[in-house]
Amino acid sequence: MGVPGCRIVNDDMSRSKRIVISLASFVSLCAAPVAAQNRDTPYWASIDTTELNMRVGPGRDYQIEWVYEREGLPLKVLRVQEGWRYVRDPDGEEGWVAASLIRDTRPGAFVAGEGLAPMRDSPADSAALRWNLEPGVVGLLGDCSAGWCELSVGKRVGFVPQSRLWGAGEP
Repeated sequence: MGVPGCRIVNDDMSRSKRIVISLASFVSLCAAPVAAQNRDTPYWASIDTTELNMRVGPGRDYQIEWVYEREGLPLKVLRVQEGWRYVRDPDGEEGWVAASLIRDTRPGAFVAGEGLAPMRDSPADSAALRWNLEPGVVGLLGDCSAGWCELSVGKRVGFVPQSRLWGAGEP
C-alpha cells in the first residue's frame, strides 16, 4: 500500500541503482552549503532577521552574549564553521551566530564615527547636502567609488563618505 502521496516510480530498478541515485541527490542538495563553508574570510554579511543571538561558542547550547534586533546590521565574518559564523559587530564585539540568520552579502552599512555624517546628492564634498546621519544609522549599501558610497536609509538616498561607513570597503 505504501505512504499516502508517494508512489513507486520503477519497481524493476535495482538496489544499487537506487543507492547511486540517492547519493547523487544528496550530493547535489549539499553542494551549495559546502561551497558556503569554503568561502574565504573575512567577508561582510548582514543580519537577516529581527532578532539574532550572538553566542560564546558555535552551538545553541552556548551562552547568549548579545541579542541583536537590527535587521540589516553589517557583520564582519571572521571564521566559518558548519552552520555557524564567528563575527565582529560595528562595536568590536565578537561571537558566534547561526549562519542561517545572516545574509552572506553586504547590503547593509552602519554609520560610524563621531558626529553627524553628511549624506549628499552626489559623491563630492561640494555636492548639495541632503541629510545628516547620526552614528548608528543602518542603511542599504549601494556602489562605492572614489571614497564615496551610495546609501539608502528608508526612502532617502544619497552619497556618504566611505570612511564613515562600517561595512563598506574591504573587510
